[in-house]
Amino acid sequence: MDADAVAPGVGAADWERRSVVRVLPVARPRKLAKVPFVELADGALQGVVSSGSDIARVYVSAIAAGSHEASCSTNNNRPCGGGGVRCNHIRALVDEAVVQYGIAQVARYLRVELEEDDSSGGDLLRRLSGGAGPTVAARVFSRFLAHLSYLEVPATAEPLPELHWFPSGVGS
Repeated sequence: MDADAVAPGVGAADWERRSVVRVLPVARPRKLAKVPFVELADGALQGVVSSGSDIARVYVSAIAAGSHEASCSTNNNRPCGGGGVRCNHIRALVDEAVVQYGIAQVARYLRVELEEDDSSGGDLLRRLSGGAGPTVAARVFSRFLAHLSYLEVPATAEPLPELHWFPSGVGS
């Protein structure tokens, strides 16, 4: 493995022992209360968004790359009542994705052409052209629950095979 592939400050022996790849830092730190889960995966920007009116309810929102078809429903597949594909949950998801990944990376993933002065989630949302798409709530919510389960794994110095992709304390 070449020296450029190793995270700064980590020797080759550490790299081989940890078996992790260098992870790009988030564009900006974000708060998780409104959008606890956002990812660019499975050909979509997708995530879990907290309800604004019921603390026990969450919505699963997604925008497909390329077609820009959007869906928003509860984790129980009840449709969002907030105005279709431009509901507040979709807006919050896009805003948090821009904070997490940066507008350029989100736009590239969704295959959206930005203008020079576009800098916010709202700017990106205005460039989307799709209508309503199929719901992905079950799949995305299941991924979210899987990520939450990692919070319950006891602390250990032993490797966890299912977490080989997760960045360990590189640089800390």
